[in-house]
Amino acid sequence: MPKSDKPIKSKTVITGHINADFDCLAAIVAAGKLYPGATLIFPGSQEKNLRNFYMESATYFFNFKNFREIDVDSVELLVVVDTSRSPRISHVKPLLKKTGLRVHVYDHHMESKCDLEPEKIVKKPWGSSVAILSHEIRKKNLSLLPEEATIMGIGLYEDTGSFTFNSTTEHDFEAGKWLLSQGMELEVITDLLNRELTGQQISLLGELLDGATTHSIHNVDIVISEVSTPDYVGDFSLLVHKFMDIENIKILFALGRMNDRIHLVARSKTSEVDVGAICTSFGGGGHTYAASATIKDRTLAEVRDELFAMLYSQVNPSITIEKLMSKPPVAITRNMTISQAVERMTQFSLKGVPVVDNLDNMRVVGILEHNIADKALSHKLGDVEIEIYMQHPFATVKTTSSLYRVMEIILGLKQRLVPVVENDRVIAVITRTDLINMMVQDPARIPESLYPDKKQVRNIGNIMRNRLPKGILGILEAAGRLAEQHGIEVYIVGGFVRDIILTRPNLDLDLVVEGDGIEFARKLASRLDGRVKVHNKFKTAVLILPDGQRVDVATARLEYYEYPAALPTVELSSIKMDLYRRDFTINALAVHLNPASFGKLVDFFGSQRDIKDRTVRVLHALSFVEDPTRIMRAVRFEQRFDFRIGGQTFNLIKNALKLKLFNKLSGHRILHELKIILKEEEVMPCIERLDELGILEAIHPFLKLSSNRAQVIAELEKVIDWYRRLYLEPEISVWKTFFLGLCLGISKGKMYQIYQRLSFSRREEREFISMREAIFMAAGRIMNIKHELRPSEIYEILSPVPIEGILFIMARAERENVKRFISQYLTHLRTQEIEVGGDDLKDLGLEPGPVYTELLDEVLLACLDGIARTREDQLEFLKKKVACLDLPTEVSEAADDENRGR
Repeated sequence: MPKSDKPIKSKTVITGHINADFDCLAAIVAAGKLYPGATLIFPGSQEKNLRNFYMESATYFFNFKNFREIDVDSVELLVVVDTSRSPRISHVKPLLKKTGLRVHVYDHHMESKCDLEPEKIVKKPWGSSVAILSHEIRKKNLSLLPEEATIMGIGLYEDTGSFTFNSTTEHDFEAGKWLLSQGMELEVITDLLNRELTGQQISLLGELLDGATTHSIHNVDIVISEVSTPDYVGDFSLLVHKFMDIENIKILFALGRMNDRIHLVARSKTSEVDVGAICTSFGGGGHTYAASATIKDRTLAEVRDELFAMLYSQVNPSITIEKLMSKPPVAITRNMTISQAVERMTQFSLKGVPVVDNLDNMRVVGILEHNIADKALSHKLGDVEIEIYMQHPFATVKTTSSLYRVMEIILGLKQRLVPVVENDRVIAVITRTDLINMMVQDPARIPESLYPDKKQVRNIGNIMRNRLPKGILGILEAAGRLAEQHGIEVYIVGGFVRDIILTRPNLDLDLVVEGDGIEFARKLASRLDGRVKVHNKFKTAVLILPDGQRVDVATARLEYYEYPAALPTVELSSIKMDLYRRDFTINALAVHLNPASFGKLVDFFGSQRDIKDRTVRVLHALSFVEDPTRIMRAVRFEQRFDFRIGGQTFNLIKNALKLKLFNKLSGHRILHELKIILKEEEVMPCIERLDELGILEAIHPFLKLSSNRAQVIAELEKVIDWYRRLYLEPEISVWKTFFLGLCLGISKGKMYQIYQRLSFSRREEREFISMREAIFMAAGRIMNIKHELRPSEIYEILSPVPIEGILFIMARAERENVKRFISQYLTHLRTQEIEVGGDDLKDLGLEPGPVYTELLDEVLLACLDGIARTREDQLEFLKKKVACLDLPTEVSEAADDENRGR
């Protein structure tokens, strides 16, 4: 494809759908006749022969360009052919974001809803897009070159199956007749469309034939075949066409796993199954009789399951919502207590029920599951109203909805019960059991998604190899090899996986082993020359490597809480249950490390969806009851990632605070979470959110955020950022500085209550008491000074205060001269050293004692003020000071002798 060194300026560009077939390519060429001077954009294709043809002929003759060569700013009009959906033209996505872009569409896929908001659209139910564009060209009395007529003929013949497909219309025949009159070369078309198969293609066709199974779905015979190959095999659609001819079948869906993608090609000779609609659901396109899709990030089994679900939904409209649903529904009202709800569900042996506003209007407001209610009872929350723990938001259907929508909700969204709503009233329900009973008559059609241990996976192995430091990647690969050798499974889990997806740095390694985690850690330590610390109670270990890298290793475990806010009790479990114990869905991800499946991302709980939607969501309604510190973590993650706390999660937070669950937490656990928050890159948004939700007040009423505290904390962020940019030693304990701001204005007596509530250690308590007193003394001396201070005066005022306290004073200072004094102290005065010491005083005949410190301090102050900069000046200063001391006679004489000797 010819390339230009400079971006090509073009007011009009023409393109078609990705993975272009002949009809798409030909339609682009045809549209070029209608828009003289337009630039033709090749959308890419996976058909090998099509690509060769394009490279040998179309590249040079029709002058196609790659979109990367185009100056986007110059484009005013986008012409789209053979599709009308934006996901199918992702290669020109930057154009679609352009304000004021005009769009023209030419398409024959009537089942695809146009989402491009075109200025002009020509859409007809004809057998090919070439036929539509030929008609438009003829209306303008334009003529074609033989090469143009031939390539358009190739597209026409392919998309109509050489005029044999049921989608073929009289307009396609008219287009063929006209193209022939324009010089279309039938011999070229015959050579391209009736090409010989390669050995690899013949082998794959054999596999398709051998693996084909016929499924009678509501008395309609549908053939489905699957193949897998590590490499891409060209002309997969041609193989499907050959398959249809050999077996003389009416409806065929062929699934081919090639590299990391699933290719779906569908053909139908009957209108009973609209293959275009089904392929469109997979992100592809086509029409009623011929369609295809390329699917990423799903396994072959997952695609097959979804295909079956859509077939059962679409093929037999006689299986309706009304036939599947159970009515009248058993419902509970939102003002019922947990105890009352459990009693009612037990009475009717129900696993879940719709929650309604009241039994008169039957307006559904939520769903309550029996297992959540039971858990709440075990936490002695029987008197709490169910509204807090019901599922909300939730999905509903109408009696006119499709069966596939029910499958999406129950299988995809994991919603056990689906209310059927009419005129805003719940009239029936469809349960997971109802759906299974409907499908169980034909076991082959039960989607694997129904099985509880089915993992939804995609592979991020290449992302890990590209983004992770070699050392970290080496640790993970070594862990995978070790697990493989011992016949167990190992995963990297939690925030590390989340941050890979978010492209954020995170080197905190947490491994989970489906086996003995402690023994695994010992073996891994031996292999990596590390050492291990074991925590037998929790079946965990910490591996410490020679470079200081830490690796946490845990046994896959299920935690349960004996009472609200308790520490967890641990039992052996699987990776799924281990992930279920996590705090939020965004942290409930795992990546398989065993070599055979290295990089497979395991997501049971919609974690990837929540990351994409930027939502913090708990895994179950009792999450905050079991561990209220998760509330603080929810705020931290929300602010750190600029996410939002989900609606139901927000309500659960409010309820946990209403139940005063923070009162049951130990101070150690609250302080631990508070320290982490006060170490965040942006602390102020976290503090404001904690206050907004009432969390600070729940920790202790004295901590409620005032305007003065907010102002100081905001200023502290600037001051600490300034200090960090200086790269000075030592590093500060940032949390202490922010904690000082959080406690601004609290008296000494009240601070003792806070220390006690947060379970400060005696050392931490003494440190803060001492620091607050030092701050009080220093601030009182320096804040109101208007005149200049000598460096020694600045040093004497600030040196008794820890750096964290000095930064706090700086944040509170309003006068510029005070900030300048503090800056001078931190950047210069604090690190000043003198060139004399105790040995010099001893040479002067002075006996060691407290006087040494006093004299050397005086030398330092004199040095700061420029009085004694050099060693000679400092020695002379000492001699004079020593001479003035009231010393024994022999000491004075020794000093005199020293002076005379010099």
